[in-house]
Amino acid sequence: MSKGNKTRQRIVSEAAALFNKQGFAGSSMADLMEATGLEKGGIYRHFSSKEEVAAEAFDYAWQVATDLRMHDLDSVANSVDRLKRFVANFVERRSPVPGGCPLLNTAVEADDGNPVMRERARTALRQWHSQLSSITTSGIRKGEIRKGVSPKKLATLIVSSLEGALMISRLERSNEALRGVQAHLNDHLEAEVRSRKSPRKPS
Repeated sequence: MSKGNKTRQRIVSEAAALFNKQGFAGSSMADLMEATGLEKGGIYRHFSSKEEVAAEAFDYAWQVATDLRMHDLDSVANSVDRLKRFVANFVERRSPVPGGCPLLNTAVEADDGNPVMRERARTALRQWHSQLSSITTSGIRKGEIRKGVSPKKLATLIVSSLEGALMISRLERSNEALRGVQAHLNDHLEAEVRSRKSPRKPS
């Protein structure tokens, strides 16, 4: 990797931490210069604007979060257990990018205020829905998940439950809400989603 590419990558990773903690509007160019250790010209040598930095920083933070949530899913054979592993990863594995979930942060800040970042968040949400829906669709095809289960509705239930619990946990500075939602989703996946033909994995 060239020196220029390394510098660009460092700007993106440092900006991801900054914007994810303070938000786009709450982060000035001076903050970005301090975080990266570069002058404004050094940053603009690699990016045309603060908005471009923020967009790539979001993509970076979201990829890190996605990798953590999808960690080890391929090693889980049963689709219901794979969904439960996803939930566990969300609750238990903390991203090295400070500030919490980049999707939640960006969606709240960018609502009607920054169309570029709002579209970035919408794309991330669609990606997340697609990943969960794909697991569910595969499970229905294999007979592991009940035929009447809607992949789209199940994905929405999981996403909204986890993100809502994360917001509460951050406000209360406690994992109680996340743990409660994890238990509720696990119960739902066993009672309403898992096919009766597919035995529960021994704990």
